[in-house]
Amino acid sequence: MTELLIINGRVITQDADRTVIEEGAVAVQGDSISAVGPTAEVTANHDGDTIIDAGGGAIIPGLINPHTHVSDILLRGSFAEDRGLLDWLYNVKRPGTLMMQPKEHATAATLYCIEAILSGVTTFVESDTEVVWDDWADIEAKLDIYDRSGIRNIYGAGMVDCGPEDAFRELLLNIQARDNDVEHPPLERFVEETDTVVEEVNSLINTYHGTANGRQSIWPAPVVVETTTTRCFQAAYDLAEEHNVMTTVHVAEAEAQEQRSLSSIEYLRNIGYLGDRALLGHCVQIDEDDVRILDATDTSVAHNYMSNMRLATGFAPVAAMLDTGVTVGLGTDNSILNDTVSPLNDLRAMAGGHKGYHRDPGVVPTQKAFDMVTIDAAEAIGRADNLGSLKIGKQADITIVDFDRPHLTPSPDPVFTLVHAAQGSDVNTVVCNGDIVMQDREIHSFDESLDSILSRAANTAADLVDRVGYA
Repeated sequence: MTELLIINGRVITQDADRTVIEEGAVAVQGDSISAVGPTAEVTANHDGDTIIDAGGGAIIPGLINPHTHVSDILLRGSFAEDRGLLDWLYNVKRPGTLMMQPKEHATAATLYCIEAILSGVTTFVESDTEVVWDDWADIEAKLDIYDRSGIRNIYGAGMVDCGPEDAFRELLLNIQARDNDVEHPPLERFVEETDTVVEEVNSLINTYHGTANGRQSIWPAPVVVETTTTRCFQAAYDLAEEHNVMTTVHVAEAEAQEQRSLSSIEYLRNIGYLGDRALLGHCVQIDEDDVRILDATDTSVAHNYMSNMRLATGFAPVAAMLDTGVTVGLGTDNSILNDTVSPLNDLRAMAGGHKGYHRDPGVVPTQKAFDMVTIDAAEAIGRADNLGSLKIGKQADITIVDFDRPHLTPSPDPVFTLVHAAQGSDVNTVVCNGDIVMQDREIHSFDESLDSILSRAANTAADLVDRVGYA
C-alpha cells in the first residue's frame, strides 16, 4: 500500500530531461518516491492511505536553500539601512546575535522554520558564523527546533582560529566607532585554538549528524579566510572527508577583504581546501581565473543575490560560472538583509538582475534559475543523488505551489511561472522525508499556534534590541 499519493498536478520533475508531466502524480512509500507519472497511470497502480489533490498546481521538488543564517532573523527590518558589509556585520549582526540566550535562539529558529516551510523549503544550510564554543547550549537550542520542524537542516558549525591582522583590526575598530552605544563583543570573542575548534566540530558531528530520522546534518564551516588558519582549513576538509559530509566558507564577499596579491580562490586551491566537498558562499570579488579554478576543482558556489544587492557588494560573476560549468545554488543568506527566507521570492530578481547587469537577456535562463533552487542546489550541497528532483527512489521532499491565482494566470510554461511570477506565499503543501509538514497552508510541525509564535518572536526581538543598545 502506497502511503501518500499527490495527484492532479503539473509535475516539474527536474530530472535529466527536465520532464514536465501535465495532469501528473507522485506516489510516496515511506520516506521515498515510489512512482512519478500521469495521474491515471499512477493511480491505476498505487492506492494511497492519504491522497492530496494538487488541483492543477505545480508539484515540484522541495526547495533547497544552500546558504542562510538563522538567529539574526530577530533583528530583521531594522539597523541594516545604508551600511556596508563590515559596518552591518560588526555594528549590527554580531552584537545582536552574541547577546542572545539559548531560549532566544530557539525562538529565532522557530520563526525561521515557520517562514521556510510556508515558502516551500525542505532543506536549508545554516552557516553559523557566531559560534562560541564555551558550551553547546545555543547550538542545541536551534537543533532541537530543527528536529521538531520536520524539514532538513544542515548546520554549518562556525570555525574561527585566528583574530584579524593589525590593519584589518584598525579598520574594524574605526567602523565600530559609528555606533559607540552598541555593546560590541571583543574582536577575539569567537577565536579558539585550532585543535580545540576542530575537536568541538568533530564531536558535534559525531553527536548530531544523521539524527532527526536522517534530516539533521553537521558540516565544518570555517567562517572567512581572514579568521581561519591554513591548518584549520585543511582540518575542516579532512573532517568533511572523514564523515562523508561537506564544508562551507564565506569567500570574496566584499572588496575590502580581498586586497591581496593572491586571490582567496587561489589560496584555497593551493592549500587543498577546494574540491567536491567544498561549498563557497558569495564569491562576488573573483575574476575569470578564479572561475576557472572553481570549475577545475569541482567546487560549488552558493550565490546570495539579494543580500549582495542590499549591501552593495556587487554582482558575483554567476553568468561566467554557469557558462564555465560551475555548480551554483541560490541562497537567501541573512534574514536581516534579504529580508525573507523564500527562494521563490528571490528567483525573479536574481535572474532579471543578471540580465540587466550584463545587458544580455540570455544570461541565467529560466530553467537554469529554477535549477539553482532544486537540482543544482542539491548538487551544490552534495545531495543530488537523493534530493533536488522527483524521481523514483529519491527522498520524498515535495512542494506544491497553488497556480489558481490571478498573478499566475495564464501559465503555459509552469517553470517560467515559478521563476518569474510565483512567490513563497503561493506554496500550499510541503512534504519532507515522506511526512506532510504543511497542507493547505497549515503547518503540522509545531503545537504552538502561529499567532503565539509571532507574538513571542516580536516581543523577544524588541527586548533584544533594547539590551544591545541600538539607536
